[in-house]
This record gives sequence, C-alpha cells and structure tokens, in this order.
Amino acid sequence: MLVNFGGIMDKRIFVKKRDGYNKEALDLKYNLNIEYNLGIKDLELYIIYDIYNINEKTYELAKNSVFSEIMIDEVIEDIILQDGRYFAYETLPAQYDQRADSAVQCVSLLDNNSEITVRSGKLIKFDRVLNQDEMDKVKKYLVNPIESRVKDMNILSFSMSSEMKKMKDLKGFSSFSEDKLIDLKKEMSLAMNIEDLIFIQDYFKNEGRIPTETEIYVLDCYWSDHCRHTTFETVLDDVKIESELFKKEMQNAFDIYLNIRKELNITKPITLMDMASIFGKYHKRVLNDKNIEVSEEINACSFFTDIENNGKIEKWLIQFKNETHNHPTEIEPFGGASTCVGGAIRDPLSGRSYVYQAMRVTGCGNILQKREETLKHKLPQVDISTKATSGYSSYGNQIGLATTYVKELYDDSYVAKHMEVGAVVGAVKYGDFKRETPVKDDIVILIGGRTGRDGIQGASGSSLIHTNDSLETASSQVQKGNAIEERKIQRLFRKPEVTKMIKKCNDFGAGGVCVAIGELSEGIEIHLDKVLLKYEGLNPTEIATSESQERMAVVISPSDYEFFIKECEKENIEYSKVATITDRRRLEMYYYDDKVMDLSADFLATSGVRQHSKATLCDNNGSNPFENKIVSKENVLNELSSLNVACQKGIAQRFDASIGATTVLMPFSGKNQLTPVQAGIQALPTIHSTSDTATILSYGFIPKISHYSPFLSAIYAVLESVAKVYAVGGDKSNLYFSFQEYFEKLGKDSKKWGKVTQSLLGTIYAQNEIGCPSIGGKDSMSGTFNDLNVVETLISFACTPVKIKNVISPELKTIGNYIYYVPIVKNSKGYPEIKETLKSYELINELIKSGKILSAYVQEEGSVVSSLVKMAVGNGLGFTVNKENILNFDPASIVVESNCELPFEKIGMVSEEISINGIKFDYDEIYNAYTKTLNKIYPLYQNLDCGNCENLSNDKNEKKYYKEYIENVNVLIPVFPGTNCEYDVEKAFIDVGATTKTVIFRNKKEDDIEKSIEELVNGIKDAHIIMIPGGFSSGDEPDGSAKFIVNVLKNEKVKEAIHKHLDDKKLILGICNGFQALIKSGLIPYGRIKSLTEDDLTLYRNDSYHHISTSAITRVANVNSPWTQNFEIGQLHEIMFSHGEGKLVGKNIEKFKNLCAFQYCDFEGNASSNGKFNPNGSLYAIEGMISEDGLILGKMGHSERYGTNLYKNKTITGIQNIFRNGVNYFKGEK
Repeated sequence: MLVNFGGIMDKRIFVKKRDGYNKEALDLKYNLNIEYNLGIKDLELYIIYDIYNINEKTYELAKNSVFSEIMIDEVIEDIILQDGRYFAYETLPAQYDQRADSAVQCVSLLDNNSEITVRSGKLIKFDRVLNQDEMDKVKKYLVNPIESRVKDMNILSFSMSSEMKKMKDLKGFSSFSEDKLIDLKKEMSLAMNIEDLIFIQDYFKNEGRIPTETEIYVLDCYWSDHCRHTTFETVLDDVKIESELFKKEMQNAFDIYLNIRKELNITKPITLMDMASIFGKYHKRVLNDKNIEVSEEINACSFFTDIENNGKIEKWLIQFKNETHNHPTEIEPFGGASTCVGGAIRDPLSGRSYVYQAMRVTGCGNILQKREETLKHKLPQVDISTKATSGYSSYGNQIGLATTYVKELYDDSYVAKHMEVGAVVGAVKYGDFKRETPVKDDIVILIGGRTGRDGIQGASGSSLIHTNDSLETASSQVQKGNAIEERKIQRLFRKPEVTKMIKKCNDFGAGGVCVAIGELSEGIEIHLDKVLLKYEGLNPTEIATSESQERMAVVISPSDYEFFIKECEKENIEYSKVATITDRRRLEMYYYDDKVMDLSADFLATSGVRQHSKATLCDNNGSNPFENKIVSKENVLNELSSLNVACQKGIAQRFDASIGATTVLMPFSGKNQLTPVQAGIQALPTIHSTSDTATILSYGFIPKISHYSPFLSAIYAVLESVAKVYAVGGDKSNLYFSFQEYFEKLGKDSKKWGKVTQSLLGTIYAQNEIGCPSIGGKDSMSGTFNDLNVVETLISFACTPVKIKNVISPELKTIGNYIYYVPIVKNSKGYPEIKETLKSYELINELIKSGKILSAYVQEEGSVVSSLVKMAVGNGLGFTVNKENILNFDPASIVVESNCELPFEKIGMVSEEISINGIKFDYDEIYNAYTKTLNKIYPLYQNLDCGNCENLSNDKNEKKYYKEYIENVNVLIPVFPGTNCEYDVEKAFIDVGATTKTVIFRNKKEDDIEKSIEELVNGIKDAHIIMIPGGFSSGDEPDGSAKFIVNVLKNEKVKEAIHKHLDDKKLILGICNGFQALIKSGLIPYGRIKSLTEDDLTLYRNDSYHHISTSAITRVANVNSPWTQNFEIGQLHEIMFSHGEGKLVGKNIEKFKNLCAFQYCDFEGNASSNGKFNPNGSLYAIEGMISEDGLILGKMGHSERYGTNLYKNKTITGIQNIFRNGVNYFKGEK
C-alpha cells in the first residue's frame, strides 16, 4: 500500500522470514493447532511496517538495512488479503513500540532530516478460511487489549490526536452531597475513600474555591496506598490474638514490639507501618548502628561498608530495594514486568548508586493448566509467566544488569493476581555524592524519557480491588519501559562530578510529576508546559500524573545548571528545567499562565483521613506442612517433579547473569551448570577493578507455610533468607533486611487485618532473635480479584557484604566426601528456636572459612532429598544417604559436604550411585523427574539430538606484528544507544596497558548525528584498535540485531576512516553485538564495509528463539590473526555468553569456515552442535570469526567478563586474553 505526496510517501511493507528462519511462524501454527484444534497446514507470519512521511531515496536505502536483512528476510510491498484467511494486529497508539522506535532511529542515520513516523504490527495468513468462532480464538490468543488491537488493513493513515482532552469542571463541588461525591468518585475512577473526598471538600471550602480536576487526580495519586501506604498507616485500635496454634508465641512477639515502642518513646498509634519499621529505628536510635544511612532522602535501604580496592580501604554506600508490579504485570505481562525491574533500578539510582545486581521472585498459578481452564476475564497463567519473563529479562538484559537469581513460586492463589517482584542492589563510593536540603531558588531538572499517556493513574489503579472489567478499562495504567534511555542515566550518575552537584533526586515512579517532583520540597513551583512530551495533546492532569518511565527529577543549584546540562548532552540525555524551589510551603503547578494546582504542604502531608481498623489474629485452615512423610521411590520422584521443586534453569537462563564483570557465582554450578545457586553474589561495581568485597542478596518465602500460618511463614521467610547467606559463605555481622508484603485487599475485616499483623509479628520475633533489622520494604495490598485472594505473602530479602574469598558454590564436589545434615531447632508445630539455630549457622560459617565445608544447600520447598539431588546434578554425581524422615519438610535447615569429620549429623556420602534409605535410583530417572516438568514451557536445551561436528583448524604461519613499536596503544570504544558492555571492555584493555577512549553516539538534537559522526571519525584516526562492545544497539529488540551500528558504519565518512584504519594494518574487535555489526556490515569476512547478498553470512536468533545466558567452553580453531596468534590450536577457554542472536548462518558458510577463530565444544574439546554445549545452534559450532586478513575478530563470547575471584563456579579457570594479544601486536616480539 502506497500514498505519495510529491516525493514524500506513506508506505506499508510486509517483512517475512525466509524458509529456514521462520521458526516463529511454525511455532505459532503449532500452538494454534494444539490449543484450538484449527487444523492449519500452512501459516505465514509478516511484520507490518507502516512508514509515514518518508522520501523514496531514504526508503530504498532503509528497506534492506533497517526494515529487513537480506540474508534472512523477504520484503513484500503488495499483498493480496482474503477475508477469513488473515488476521492482523498492532500496538495501541499511545503505547511505546520498541520495534518502531528503533526503526525511526536507524532511518535518521540514513537521512538526518527525516521526520518519519513508523507503526509496526503483525499479519498472519492462513491456508484456509477461518470461521468467526475460529478467528475469535486467534484474536484471544494474540491480542491483549491492554497493549494491542486488531489492525484495519484497509487504512494507511496515522496521527496521534493533538486535541487536548477537556478538563472536568467541578463547579458546585463544595456543596456536593455524600451520594454525589460517591458518584464523582466512580465517574473519575478514584481510588481514595469517600472519607478522603469529604476531607478534600472541607479543605476547599476553607480555601474558598473549587478544586481543579488536576488537584483531585493529584491527591488521588499522592494519597494512594501505593504512594502513601494508607493501609500500613491505618491505626489499629485493637489487636486480639485468637490463634490456637501460636497464641503464646504471637503474644511474646507483640510484647517485644510494645517494649521497643517504650524504649523509643513512641506515642503515636499502633500501625502496620510502625511494626514494619520499628527494628530499623531501634538499631539506629538505641543500638546506634552507624552503618545505616540517615538521610531525608529515602531512595532505598541504605548502609555503609568498607572494602579493599586496589590496595586501599574505601567506604561505600550499599543501597538495595525490592519493587512489585503485580497489577500491571497481571494485565499486561511484558510491560508490567519490564517496568518492575526498571522501577526497582531507579530507586537506588536516584540515590546516585550504580545498580549492578538483581533478583526476580514471582508468583503464578499452575502454568501447566490447559488454556480453556483459564478463569474468565483473565489471561492464561502460562502467558502471564512467559511474557512477564520476557519483559523483565528484556529490560534487565538491555540496561546491562546482572540478574543472578530467578525463582517462580507456584500457588493457585496467585490466579487472583500475579506476583512480580524485583530486588536490586546498587552502590556508590562515599564522597562521590551528597545529600542536601533544597533551598529557595534551587532548580529542578527533569532528565531522561519524555512524558506520554502510558501509566496514567497507575499508582491509584494498583491500589484498587480488581474485577472482571480490569482488562478492558486499565490500558493507560500500564507503563512501557525503555531500558536504553535508563542506561544513559546510569552512565550520567556514574560520574562523581555530576552526582556531587545533585542535592536531592527522585525517580518517576508511582504518581509521576506530581509525586516525583512534589516530594522534593515542601515549597515547589512546577511548570507543566516545560515537561517534554512524547506527542502533543496531553492536558495538565495527564502531564501531572503520567507515570511514563525512565525519568528522573534532580535538584541542583542554579549556578550548576550549565555544567549539568552539558553532561546530560554528552550522555545523549534530554533535559528540561521544570520547577523551582520556593519558601511558600505549597505545591503549585502552572500550565503556561494558568495555575492548575495550589495545595498547602500541610494538607498534602496528612495523606488524607487517617483510617482506623482492628486486627484479630487467627490461624489459617491449611494443613501442617511439617508432619512426617513416608519415604518411597514414588514420593521421591513426585517431589522432584512438583512445580516448586522442579528445575527452573529454563527460566533463569534468559536473564543476563554475567554482565558488568561483577558476578561471583553464576546462577547454576557444576560442569553441567545445573545446581541452583541460592543467592545472588556480585562484587561491588568499582570501575576498572575488582575489589575484595561482594554483596549477597537472598530471599526467603514458602507459600505453603502461609496456608498453615502467616505468622510462622514470616518467621521462616526471615530465617530462610539468613540461612542462604550462611550457605554461600556469608554471615549476619552486617546484614540488613527489606520485606515485601503482598496481601489481599483488607477492607474492614479484622481477621484480614490480623493476617498482616501476625506476619509482621513473625518478622519482629525473627529480627529480635537474629539481631538484624529491616531498614525498608514495600507493601502491595491489592491481591484480590472478585472473591479470589492471594496467599498471605511476606518475602524477606537479606543483603550483606561478604569477602569474595569466603564464597563457596553449592554443587557436590568429590566422590567419597561426607554429607551432613544441620537442622533448625523447632517444635512439632514447626515453631523455630532461632538463637539455637543461629549457633549452627555460625559454626557453618567458621567451617567454610577454614575450608572444611565444601558445599552447602538450604532446604526450601522440598526435603533434604531435593536439596541433595540439586547439589548432585551439577557435576553428575550421586549420593548414598540414610536418615529417618528424610522426606520431611525442613525449611532453613542446611545440608553440607565435607572431606573431614564435622560436629553435625552425618547422613551419608557422595557416591557414584544414588541411594536414599536403601532405595536405589537410576541417575536418569532422578534427572528426568527433576528437569521434565517445565521443559515444554521453558526448555533447558535445544538440539539434544545433535552431536559433534568438524574440529576446524587453521594452524599458524609466522606471527604478525605492526610495522612499528607503539608505546601507548589507543583503543576507541564507541558507545551507541543500547551499548552496555563498555565499562567491561575498557577494564580488559586497561588491564593490559592500553589507553581507552569512549565516543558516545548522540541523536537527540538536530546536529547530534553529524557531530557524533565527526567525533567518531576523529577517534578512528587516533586509534590503533577499534573495539565495538556488546549491548542492544537500537533496533535489537525485538527484531534484528546491530542495525543501528551497521548504519553508522555505512556512513561514507565512517566507512572511509575504517578502511584507512585497516589499510594501515590496525585492528578491530567486536564482541556480541559488536560481532553482529561486523558480520552485517561485511567487515567479517571481507575486511571491507560492503553491501551483502542473500548468500552472505549473518548472525540469527538462537535456536531457542530467546536470550540465553550461560558459560560455555570454546576451542581455538585459528591462530592466523593478531588476536589469536598467542594461543594454541585446540586450547580451551570457558567464557560467559549472553545473547539472543548468536547463531552464525548463511549459504557461504563452506566458503568461509576456514576463518573460524573459536568453536563451541564439549568437555573433551570436540566441537559440538549439541545444545548442552552450543547455546545458539551456530553452524560448525562457530563462536568467533576473523576477517580474511586476520585484522578483525568478531565473537559472541564475552571474553571481557572476568575479574579476581569472579565466576568462581567456572570449571575451566583463566582468561581468554584476546586483549593482550591485540595490544602485543603493536609491541612486536618485545
């Protein structure tokens, strides 16, 4: 379809994968047939691009360089559609569309004056006519109305309405009756209580005016449960303990709480918030814990620690935070989960910390259930799970955040509402930031993403009870994430010269402008018309309440403005001065000359009418999970295959676990990488070095205990999180907690209030016994859908520093070693004696440090047997054990392996076979029971039927060196939008004596691209090595890697500079995304930037069709390059991999296979196509390739991801030091 306006066109094209690359279409056909028995024999899938306002020359250039890749795609400009034989859908107009945005950015490289708009969608063509019922099923399968809609293929026109939505006139508000206020609450979809609305009415009566629409919506956000924790701040007028199981224990915990209130002289009423925060206050005020940061900025849980870095002692601030996005993930899983991690990152980031560590804990119903069993008005659980996994991993992988722990909990109650929890850790060196109270005339700069309609009323929306029509009415409440934009802010905030001038900072989360900026000071004047918008037409209310992501509000002195914005421009970040600090103690908002808001700080601070309730603490009806279990072969296999015990590596491997070169333990241990590590452990993010200290982040929570007793469940959550710290080599000496509460909507039911109260009392008992406080947390009190409620959920996150040398991995190490069981001390009801248990934990810590404990594993949902199986499969070992009640549920107890006698209960030893209380098991039946449950949804491996392939070898001629000795080897590292490995490769080259320079490619302002090209060309002239690092260069997600970089390389000036660089026999290296750019530009294999044909090589999607993060072994196949000439043919390295498009393919593979530099191989060093060893299915198992002249090397493996004592569970130690080889090329034989 084409509409032409004098050389400027509106154009629709269709892009289809060529045969052999059309896995997505084949999978869709299979799934539709399986789910709905449609009997489709042939199905074609097209990406639709509607391109507006493009000229013909630019279109012809973009057709095969932006919208398609000639090697794998076919472009169809006209297509015949027959009713009933096709289905088309597209992203909703106001939602962020990464594919379209990436296309626009790439086209701007071809035509700097381009003002195109791109809309993308998908077209599915069937081989037969589908009836209406069948078409409805297809629609239900493909279209989530929160994010997408059916596309009208007869129309080629698009415009975002620039007409501003009329603001509601609240004339007469002051005299509205209560019934009329109730009607208004419903009409405006307000989350606040009617008491709050009456309170607001009284305020405006006293002010002598009627409120604006903006003021009502802002108050709804400001006072929402999400922003102001109104549930947790509700006064508990009466607390009754009626538990039959734990009455005495609950009373004891309540007494501890009351006694601490006395010590702290707290006279305010009892609230859930007071219970949740009291131990943090106690440790600060009474115990005088100087490690806890005290600040009026509350960005995250913050504490100090000392580390040794480069031989010097440094003080660092650690900031950790947990975040939920349950409501948005329930209704739009990809967007909800992606902004969960995005939001979690922004909290420590706003505290000026660099975020380097993440974990994800989620709750789902049974994802194995059939689609037709899905509750009406709900998405299928399998869709929520898989799409949320894709969303979270997509965002984290793009921004460059190591996610080293991922766990999905399965409980039928989470059908009420999915649980999406992310937890992150950031850190900043003490002295590289400041905390100051803003003063009159200070200015507020809004930096980062632009503002749109996405996320409007998200804060209040997440605070509502949800019913059948949630899916139909909540589309604007879901934010869309743009990780590439947030990455830029991370880079900006990693500069001390920037962070030292920021007095105060707030991220844009719940509530948007009104909350993020409004919270910065008691007196502030905001100019909404200065806020940069994604599109025209937003009214003041929408601007004030939009929760568009990737924005940050910073307070600086006016004298720092010029310097600050220049630094923003360097990092390709948009900025706008939007507010000024005043001394008027009012939150004032203007839209041009109109004052749309003017509220007193005192009124805002009330958070509305203080609610009152009562709490009655009762037991739940669930059975006692601690009762004895019969030990039998059937029961062992059933436990291993149960949803909450079965292997989840298929989920976890989609998250980049190695980026940042800070990972101490990869998520799975042993040569088979199958033993789950039970905590995330990352070295602090010191730049260009590895210190002696890491942070451990662990979690604790087991749903089935909550069904029995929320009180007991909370105790075990805390204890389990601590046990996991000890099991990896940490201790509690500097440990802090943050709790995540997720409960049903409480209403006025005292027993529901009692559930939360007893959970918090459980944490009070645990904190008191352990001696470590919770210094933050997050509550989400809306886990209700009609009559369904989520299980009482209190997750404990524990964070503590640890010396990296003390960290151990959990896999069984050696046959003949002893296995010991370290129990927790508890009674028959399961109530633990924590102080006694801690004595055992402390002894474990001592024995780990002395080298006597080699591995340890904490019991979770499963029994000791499950723990031993998980420990064993990593190295393919067995165990022979004998213990009474070995299948019992013993959470927070620990199994340890040792090669000497220990003062614990010895239950057996590591062996070749598996024997449990005399019952023999084949290894295969254990392995299959453990791995098969989730394998169809989250496969472990692809290509298991493939074996070895040819060991390619290209032995050395004589070594090559540069024509002259170079003392200072200069390495140019371009940073494109989406690059995320630049710090890691800088360190790798600095380690071998090179000098690095980064050039940031900018494209926000009119002349940015031209200036960036000039800077890049000048950088190339001065460089000896060009290093293109990994990342997601704009255009990678969700389709087609490295297009942005390739189009930069094809620029005539850049192309000429690179060709001169190569003619002078200088070097180029590209890793991961950089390798993709080298292949797709022609630099590999040809050594020249050129147009390619459909026969040429490319890097395509992994055979799994999703991102894979793992380590793999590679063999050296070619030493005829400066990059490889110091290696030996067949030399093995174990390297970190993390990519979605790493499969080398192409018709010319036979012609160029001799240029293979490295191959994926098995344990014996033989090249392999088997998915256990080859993560992407690359032809000839090729992992890296050189150009014909050997000057250019591209590879998928991240050779730069290394550091002292990092990646401790690798089986092959050492570095693949291509960096030293490259630098030595310029040093000659010296």
